[in-house]
Amino acid sequence: MIILPAIDLHEGKCVRLFRGDYATAQVVAGDPAETAWRFQDQGAHWLHMVDLDGAKAGQPVNRELIIKTAQSVHMRLEVGGGIRSMAVVEDYLAHGVSRVILGSAALEDPGFVKEAVKAYGRQIAVGIDAIGGRAAAQGWTRRSETDYLDLARQVEDMGVQYIICTDIQKDGTQEGPNLEMLDRLNQAVGCNIIASGGVSSLQDMTALYDLGLYGAIAGKALYAGALDLQAAVLACQRFSGKRPKTQAALMDELERFFRKAELVPAIVQDQETSQVLMLAYMNQEALLKTLETGRTWFYSRSRKCLWNKGETSGNTQEVTALYGDCDDDTLLVKVRPKGPACHTGSTSCFYKEIGSIGGEEER
Repeated sequence: MIILPAIDLHEGKCVRLFRGDYATAQVVAGDPAETAWRFQDQGAHWLHMVDLDGAKAGQPVNRELIIKTAQSVHMRLEVGGGIRSMAVVEDYLAHGVSRVILGSAALEDPGFVKEAVKAYGRQIAVGIDAIGGRAAAQGWTRRSETDYLDLARQVEDMGVQYIICTDIQKDGTQEGPNLEMLDRLNQAVGCNIIASGGVSSLQDMTALYDLGLYGAIAGKALYAGALDLQAAVLACQRFSGKRPKTQAALMDELERFFRKAELVPAIVQDQETSQVLMLAYMNQEALLKTLETGRTWFYSRSRKCLWNKGETSGNTQEVTALYGDCDDDTLLVKVRPKGPACHTGSTSCFYKEIGSIGGEEER
């Protein structure tokens, strides 16, 4: 499960609302990009941003702030609010946003949702904001008669893989999420469900994990200091190791390692002896194949193609564990090697000692 800290934009400022009421807007942070950096420093890999003014206007109002934020951090951003055309979708995705959220369009223009999903697949999410079980639109200012579960089933049929579900009555209250509502939704569709509204403690995160949800958005509780983001991120990482991931969740996790570059260095270490055997490079496809097959796959920078260690020599490497470093830009692959790692026949590629450190010892 992942946690997504939230930045809601109103009149160019980071604000929080109480139960969706714009009149209750309270400024909770300064510059959005600086706030995003702070969240990133605390370990967040995803950021949830909403253009509240855009949601009411039906078109982006805080576009420049959102794009500046997307291009300032290494986190992945999902953005909602006022996205009602393919031109806006394309603009956001072309300028560093990883996923766009269609809200009112799901109710008012299903044809647009279908077109967006067909073009961009898992980069499209739908936000279902509900009050009393009925979906709301236009920045929560218009309430429909459409049941939120019926809407969820409709967008799932369109191919949507992600649904952000908000109980408006819970939003900004720090009273805990509507677990019954979220459980019913998660049981009704096969989409990845992201909970929003009322998330305020590690206990809430545990409860959402127990429901089998994909993620949770936290806002007011972070700004108020009631929820420690770093602790929540660590808790979610521990949760994630306990349950098999969906393909979408796995892809989301892998992509964070390639925000800075298309290739990341992979240090290969013997599981039994802890000896470093070799260093090679992985792209996203090589990392995915390594996870799928349990054998090491790399990307050759000289040949411009994937290669499977030991495919021709028989000196294969069985993967026992895989770790990412604190900056998400280097991998550690622990293996059980079958034969030497180096093409020279040496157990390790690192056998050439370079001089002596500090000169000879005094005698």
